[in-house]
Amino acid sequence: MAKMWAGRTDGATEKIADDFNSSIHFDCRMYRQDITGSMAHAAMLAAKNIISEKDAETLIAGLESILSDLENGSLVFDMECEDIHMFVEQVLTERIGEVGKKLHTARSRNDQVALDIRMYLRDESEYITDLLKKLVSTITNRAEEYKSAIMPGYTHLQRAQPITFGHHLMAYAMMFLRDMGRISDCKKRMNVSPIGSCALAGTTYDTDRRFEAKKLGFDDICLNSLDGVSDRDFCAELLSCFAILMMHLSRFSEEIILWSSWEFKFVELSDAFTTGSSIMPQKKNPDMAELVRGKTGRVYGDLMALLTTLKGLPLAYNKDMQEDKESIFDACDTVKMCLQVFEGMIGTMKPIPENMKKAAQAGFINATDLADYLVKKGLPFRSAYKISGQIVARCIADGLVLETMPLDIYKTYSDLFDDDLYGEIDLSTCVEKRISEGGTSVTSVESQIKFVRDNL
Repeated sequence: MAKMWAGRTDGATEKIADDFNSSIHFDCRMYRQDITGSMAHAAMLAAKNIISEKDAETLIAGLESILSDLENGSLVFDMECEDIHMFVEQVLTERIGEVGKKLHTARSRNDQVALDIRMYLRDESEYITDLLKKLVSTITNRAEEYKSAIMPGYTHLQRAQPITFGHHLMAYAMMFLRDMGRISDCKKRMNVSPIGSCALAGTTYDTDRRFEAKKLGFDDICLNSLDGVSDRDFCAELLSCFAILMMHLSRFSEEIILWSSWEFKFVELSDAFTTGSSIMPQKKNPDMAELVRGKTGRVYGDLMALLTTLKGLPLAYNKDMQEDKESIFDACDTVKMCLQVFEGMIGTMKPIPENMKKAAQAGFINATDLADYLVKKGLPFRSAYKISGQIVARCIADGLVLETMPLDIYKTYSDLFDDDLYGEIDLSTCVEKRISEGGTSVTSVESQIKFVRDNL
């Protein structure tokens, strides 16, 4: 096939070189952005009298027909074409003749692909944000449902203090809310139009770059043409946002894997989001959570691959930059799939509050409250801390928990203990006493839920 760039060379390359050079098998997913961008470009050319209004109408009509045919399946991508830009231009010229060759006036594939990728990632960012909103909404609903369910809170994976399951869930809601904010911030820097930068130095034509930018929904234009065609930091930034998002999903996955084990049994995952064993009939495996945890490394790899590709590139465009797409496309696809699966898994998960409470009672996680009780009675904290530790040791030796140790034994450690002790160390009381903003009390969790819902 004759190459559209033939001229300086005869355009004849080896089949293996064509395959190596070609990007249409992955950049064809940007067809909608490529065609939409070309329509705006044709309109700008006519507005600036670079081509006639009639030619612009012919070009736009031809592009609309290509878009429609690709959408309805009557036109398929020609994988012999080098990239999506060449495919669209080739089909356009076949359909409308010589006028089709005017479309590429005052632009280059360098600024064209920079435009397409920004538009594509802008759309993907909006879709992923919508998925995040759905996940956060589901987490918040589950948190409200279990805002009073007592469970052990952990540090070092050791039972530490009593919290509620709703409080624990809201910690992840806050993380995902920040992920939405990061993507939104990234989108602001992404939403700057490079079209009109041409190959690297701009053009001799009297174009109107802001006309095209406004028509395509951009906030501004790239103010340096070299930067416009060679910049991919918005891809790296978005990948960084995705890597942090996946880290949050992975941490949540790890907890779900632990919680659903027989050793914890805090939750039971729906059959719809688990698998069985090929030889062990009793197994119910949290494969979806494990896959999300595993795919986190994949997205990290996409980020590192792009950063490594970009780190030694001189200005302006280099063919290495073709490698940006597979990394960012893969990350987009992975994040979208993980968010959809995760939302379904959380929405159908069955918490088991009675098991959470038993674990909380057995873990002596109200020992701090026991010490606080003595402090309120006038004992210095360090002394109260030591007595509480001795009492925990006695409970372990006698097979008791703090709530079941008799008062007369408490009094052997301090005369400050009285009948009001049991109300103070009851787990529900311990939770409700955490009245500081952001704490685990029911009213605080309700406040967190309201904050998240208002932000959504």
